[in-house]
Amino acid sequence: MARVTVEDCVRRIPNRFELVLLAARRARGIAAGSMLTVDRDNDKNPVVSLREIGDGTIDLDDLKISLVHALQRRVEVDEPEEDNMAALMSSSNEWAGVVPDESEAETFSAGDVGATDGAPKPVAETPEDPFA
Repeated sequence: MARVTVEDCVRRIPNRFELVLLAARRARGIAAGSMLTVDRDNDKNPVVSLREIGDGTIDLDDLKISLVHALQRRVEVDEPEEDNMAALMSSSNEWAGVVPDESEAETFSAGDVGATDGAPKPVAETPEDPFA
């Protein structure tokens, strides 16, 4: 078979950058043991992948999806969201963080938690050092 040219492949994939990415992905797949769709003819994997793309013997959509999945770092999973309205409308207030009436809630004053009105706190006098 004649040598593959980029012009043969550009008819199927007009963007040359995308062509390089897809051909490299296919060449890696061939190196990993993927089945060939054309005869090797003593060619290296990148040339075989370009010949496959140029001849149209591989599915480009599957190859694009494979490339995208290989380049993704974090895969987002679309999970159905919980219906929070059911929890809000239920008689149980635990979901909303409301303390039930049966137990007393512990309360604190502003001074208990260290809040001030902006004035510096008085410094307590320290006893003299007994080791001095």
